[in-house]
Amino acid sequence: MKSSAVRVLLIGAAGRMGKTIIKLAKADPAIEIAAQCDLGDSIEPAIKSCDVVIDFSNPDAITEICRAVLQHGKSLVIGTTGHSQKQRQLIEDAARSLPIVLASNFSVGVNVLFWLTRKAAELIGQEFNPEIIETHHKMKKDAPSGTAKTLAEILKTAQKKEIPIQSIREGEVVGEHTVIFTGPGERLELTHRAASREIFARGALRAADWIMGKPPGLYSMQDVLGL
Repeated sequence: MKSSAVRVLLIGAAGRMGKTIIKLAKADPAIEIAAQCDLGDSIEPAIKSCDVVIDFSNPDAITEICRAVLQHGKSLVIGTTGHSQKQRQLIEDAARSLPIVLASNFSVGVNVLFWLTRKAAELIGQEFNPEIIETHHKMKKDAPSGTAKTLAEILKTAQKKEIPIQSIREGEVVGEHTVIFTGPGERLELTHRAASREIFARGALRAADWIMGKPPGLYSMQDVLGL
């Protein structure tokens, strides 16, 4: 392992995403998983030996995570979704002192979908009615997904109205998101389908490498990609 590798504390290491990140990091010379934590583990001993914290755990863990990264001056990459308004405020407050990447989805393709959705909503006009359909595996706890909420926020900003979201939980679906624009006599659909969790893990590792040396602020995956 190169001495210049970014040392990561992975929180949520025993989960689906955590295991995938560990697997991919082994083949990435830019990243070293220096420590791992999961439910019930103390963050304090592990955080001292890392440069960046990657969180794919539980929304309720964010209070302790923010406290620890602020105390030790560590950068933070957050992939956990389902935060409450109060928890989101904690993240925004921490970002005044530290660089934080917060993304509902770390996939390159999904972040291009965010960009395309914004452009389509700007160009297509008010005669088209947008809606979102998202499908995930039956074990996913939050509904709608964080990605669907982000898409809805993008559309709401352009259309100035609430956007309906249909959430489906079935089988082992990694993640599917479709934005539908229905207008007079025509229909436009933008769809992203994830075939593997590796796309999200790769994006999170890319964000952890990118965030090194950045000034304090709340960044998105689109910032990481330069979109």
